[in-house]
Amino acid sequence: MMANAVRLNHLEHKDLRVNSKNSVKLGDKVTSTLTYPSEFIHIQREYPILFSKHPQTGDFQSVVLLGLEKDENLFLKRGKWQANYIPAVIAKGPFLIGFEPQQINGQAVDTPVIYIDIASPRVSHASENNATDDKVAGEALFLENGEQSPYLKQVAQALATINDGAKISKAMFDAFSRYDLIEAVNLDITLNNGRQIKLSGNYTIHEEKLAALDGDALAQLNKSGFLSLAFAVVASLANVRKLVDLKNAAL
Repeated sequence: MMANAVRLNHLEHKDLRVNSKNSVKLGDKVTSTLTYPSEFIHIQREYPILFSKHPQTGDFQSVVLLGLEKDENLFLKRGKWQANYIPAVIAKGPFLIGFEPQQINGQAVDTPVIYIDIASPRVSHASENNATDDKVAGEALFLENGEQSPYLKQVAQALATINDGAKISKAMFDAFSRYDLIEAVNLDITLNNGRQIKLSGNYTIHEEKLAALDGDALAQLNKSGFLSLAFAVVASLANVRKLVDLKNAAL
């Protein structure tokens, strides 16, 4: 939990506004970000999905590739996101999910709630009159009757996508490892100007081993919902060509 994260509520934060624009200055200039199994089907239509190992735990995690070099987001152009789907980690903005115990039918149940990082440069108050291009009045979080605004509902959906995906991520990687489907992948790219870019340290699904799985393995992966995710990862690598085209166009 961020140090400046507070539980969001419509009484205390009714005047908060959030700048939802995509901007380099607001932190969207990232080469990659985490992605989750719950959004693979959307992600694979637009971006390459890769796996990396957490630097501390060594556990696999899913990442979406947005650029080819450090601090490069090829999908961000003149403050516009050049894709039909924005990864949930980006779309959630300065919000994060937390859990609070609630009594339901006499049982304590952890219920998801929304927190907001009030120190984020995206956050301002409606009463502020010194807004700049990167800190504007922005999106209201609540309607006058206290209900969530359309923007906050979109944020809640992005947070739910992250939460749902985080719950199944380990099980997915355990299944992929069980059938020896994860392989290291190096991307060797030559740009139109002859410059070469090498991306290493990532992993993907071994396409040949996936195709060679026997009926029982396919049935088990399909039953768990992970088979379609494996195929989504394989299909997503075709989007490396899109990144190269975007890079060449920016030269």
